[in-house]
Amino acid sequence: MSKRIIINDQYYYHIYNRGVDKRKVFLDKWDYVRFLESMREFNRENTIGSLYHLKKHRLSAPSAPAGALGALRQPLIDILAYCLNPNHYHLLIRQADEDGISRFMQKLGAGYTCYFNEKYSRTGALFQGKYKFKPIASTIDLMKVSVYVNCNAEIHGIARAENWPWSSYLDYIGVRRGTLCGKEEVLSEFTNTESQYRLEKYKKYCREWIKDIRKIKYLQKFDIE
Repeated sequence: MSKRIIINDQYYYHIYNRGVDKRKVFLDKWDYVRFLESMREFNRENTIGSLYHLKKHRLSAPSAPAGALGALRQPLIDILAYCLNPNHYHLLIRQADEDGISRFMQKLGAGYTCYFNEKYSRTGALFQGKYKFKPIASTIDLMKVSVYVNCNAEIHGIARAENWPWSSYLDYIGVRRGTLCGKEEVLSEFTNTESQYRLEKYKKYCREWIKDIRKIKYLQKFDIE
């Protein structure tokens, strides 16, 4: 019998997974939007209606852009940040209901795999096993992980963070007014209460940390660090 994983409601968690055999799991813009719709739709206690809605419209184009999706109801988790890359995703979340992370991730993975397999006429697992996760216990680590998640496309050399629409970075710097993520936990660390000041400070903070993170990943690649 496998050991039960205990999730601490007081911690944030960095959760990530990639396609099996490193395959791409987002092949067009509607796949990205569908995953974001799933994140919102499955983040609730009662999923009977939401499962029916997503099944009914599983192959159709979403009716609203990712940044304009409606407010969450009865959330299982709190979402701070996300980034969807062609072959993997990153989430920064906290549990809001008992066993919320496990229930949310099970529905998200199974629901998106079902959609993807039917759309592209394939079978079998889409993601590389169970999602991975790391707890975040300190404020400074929360800030750093928010940068790693929000700017992950740039860190991997896919696109500049401000040019990648499939992450929450555009919401954090005020370019887009999405409602999927709660940003206050991170932005409140910049003590000035003026909203524009916080956005600019966070943008500068990200630019500094992107350089450091990419340097660390480069050193790790060659076993230098």
